[in-house]
Formats: sequence, structure tokens, C-alpha cells
Amino acid sequence: MFGIFKKEINAFFSNKSGIIIILVYLLTNGTFLWVFSSNFNILDSGFTQMNGLFSISPFLFLIFIPALTMHLFADEYKEGTIEVLQTSPLSNTKLTLSKYFSGLTIVCLAIIPTVVYYFSLSKLSETVGNIDTAGIIGSYIGLLLLSSVFVAIGVFASSTSKNQITSFVLALFISAFFYFGWELIASEISNGKIHIIFSYVGMNSHYNSLSRGVIDSRDIIYFLSLNIIFLQLTNYSISRKK
Repeated sequence: MFGIFKKEINAFFSNKSGIIIILVYLLTNGTFLWVFSSNFNILDSGFTQMNGLFSISPFLFLIFIPALTMHLFADEYKEGTIEVLQTSPLSNTKLTLSKYFSGLTIVCLAIIPTVVYYFSLSKLSETVGNIDTAGIIGSYIGLLLLSSVFVAIGVFASSTSKNQITSFVLALFISAFFYFGWELIASEISNGKIHIIFSYVGMNSHYNSLSRGVIDSRDIIYFLSLNIIFLQLTNYSISRKK
């Protein structure tokens, strides 16, 4: 399991396109947060808060994570190496988890440099250190949980096709549906109780709750449940191709 995990990490960083994906994410984030005048701009807000980062990152991850995960199984199918992996002592569950954790590790490595913004704001505040540290930590937890579901969806999408573009589009569609779709459906429902149910099924309400720094076990269970569902779907998908 660790061998495949290490192989995926090495393959990502030995490929220029992998580095470019992370750099584009960080540069886009930095530009919107510090350069462009917009609702995301930290300096324009006049407050020592990082709401802009946690508002724009889900939109960037909708593109970034499918691009990151689209090759994980698609390449194995295309090159025929999936047969070697499936005839090895490695179980489908361990194979799926090794792909999943490699993708999640790379996403975490992309997020880590944004911690610089926290220290910058802490120094820039009128009173040095006057920043809502607990709230920002909660927001980072929400972003990591949201990212983990996008990775699980991306791994599943990659397991369904040997075509990377098909995997990318499928992952983008499913991720966008779970992030926006349920709330769009809920907005068309006038019945209050049903409206709340549909909103609750979507990721946006749970992510927004965590982004406010409120660590609710229901939100954590929700994201972990989605991870398990899509990883199980991945197991089923690769089992069918065995």
C-alpha cells in the first residue's frame, strides 16, 4: 500500500504539470486575496480575517482536484498495469486507499503555504496577534474535510474510465452537484422542512458552518460519510473491471 502511495507522490512531483497545478492554485489564491480589488481581497475588507481564502478555495478546488485525481486509475487502465495490481496480494480497499491518500496528501501540501497569510495578517493587524486563531483553525478543518470529499469523488471518477478527460468532467460534475446542486434544488422548494432537508444534503451548508469556526460533530460525520460512500463506490467500480 505504501509503495503505491509513494509511487503516486513521486509521479506527481516528477511531472511538471503537477507542480504547475499547485502553483496555479497558490498564485490564483494570492492574486484574489492580495492584488485584485474584490469581495475576496483581505486588504479591502479592513479586517484581520481570512474569509476570502475559505470562500474562493472551494471554487478553485472544483477544478484543481479533478485535474489532480483524473489520472490515478485512468492511467492504470490505459497502460494495463491495473491487471498487475489486481493480481497482487494488495486488496482493492488498500489500492483505493493508497490512491486516495496520495491525492489528499498533495492537496494538503497545496494548502500548507497559505498558512503564511495567517502570520502576515497577525503582523499587519493594528494590535499584533489580534486575529481569530480558533476561527481560522476551524475554517482550515472545514477546507480539509471538503477537499477530502472532492478527492474521494475524483478517485471514484478516475476508476470509471481510462480516459482522463472523461474522469475530469465526471469528477467536476459530481463535486459541483454536491456543492451547489442540492442547494439549487432546495431553493426551488417552498416547503420549509423539505427545503432544509435538501440543503442539509449538500456540502455547502456544512462547509459554511465549519468556515465560521463552529466545529459540529454532525458536519464532520457528514463529510466522513461522503468519503466512505465514494471510496466504496470506487471499490465496486474497480471490482467490476477485475
